[in-house]
Amino acid sequence: MDEFRFPSSSERVSIVGRTGSGKTQAGAWLLSHANYNARPWIVIDFKGDELLNGIEGAKHVDTSDKMPKHAGIYILHAHPDDEDGINKTLMRMWERENIGLFVDEAYMIPKNSPGFMGILTQGRSKKIPSIILSQRPAWISKFVFTEADHFCVFHLNHIGDRKKVGEFLPPEQAISRNAPEFHSHWYDVKRNALFLMRPVEKRDTILERFNSRLKPRRTFFS
Repeated sequence: MDEFRFPSSSERVSIVGRTGSGKTQAGAWLLSHANYNARPWIVIDFKGDELLNGIEGAKHVDTSDKMPKHAGIYILHAHPDDEDGINKTLMRMWERENIGLFVDEAYMIPKNSPGFMGILTQGRSKKIPSIILSQRPAWISKFVFTEADHFCVFHLNHIGDRKKVGEFLPPEQAISRNAPEFHSHWYDVKRNALFLMRPVEKRDTILERFNSRLKPRRTFFS
């Protein structure tokens, strides 16, 4: 991991891997180092992930809530059938600007969501960093990859998913085979650096970082 650098406050990360590969833990690890002490981060959690919901200082919200005023982590418990609510939330994020987005299982985001497309393509100018996770890269918008500043590629079962990600990772042969268990291929686009990354920290360590960095705060919305 000598070449590794954490994403900046304006960069976007794409994390892909099959169920159980370690992608959610890696995403939570990256999020635990993000600047949620300076801006709000919305975590869209479709599956009720145990690690994400173990963040004691997070505020739990739904699609009917307004955008948060204050810095912190806000876990949005979204239902895949609530396409209208999800779309409206993403559009409010795009309009608000200066807010982070974390999505676990991005293939559940409504197809061609205007807010999601706007965040992906204009995230840098609108100061909307993102961490986007998916187990099926072939099923999600290509903008998750074309606009990414960093890629984190875990074990993928389907050859079509490996080929999809390989289109955006030079050289393609570097991920022609899967990484060892809980390892990933990390690609830093700006540095054009592709290397094997060791497993991230354990769950308890990640939660300790979240809980130590999240300060008591007001929870009013605007």
